[in-house]
Amino acid sequence: MELNHIHLGNLELEEVVHMPRVGVEESLSNITSALRDKGYDVIELKQESDVQGCECCVVTGLDSNVMGMSDTSIQGPVIEANGLSADEVCRQVEQRMGK
Repeated sequence: MELNHIHLGNLELEEVVHMPRVGVEESLSNITSALRDKGYDVIELKQESDVQGCECCVVTGLDSNVMGMSDTSIQGPVIEANGLSADEVCRQVEQRMGK
C-alpha cells in the first residue's frame, strides 16, 4: 500500500494506492527484495494455499507446477524467473499487471 499526497490550495489530501499482491517462490529472495523496493505487496510462496489473494506469481521455472500454480489456483499471470534478472522479472510483473 502506498500513499499519494494531493495538494489542492491549502488542503492536503492523502490517497491510498493499492499495490498489487505478488506471490514469489521462497527461493527467489533477490526478486522478493526488488519487488518490495518497488512498493509491491510480496508474499513468499511456501505452499499452494499461499497463492490466495495474489494477483500475479513468480516461480523459478524449474518445476512451475510444484505447488499446483499452473492450474486454476491463481487467477493472474504466472511468470517463470528462470534465466531472468530481478529487474527483468520486475519489468514483466509491471507489464502484466498493467502498471
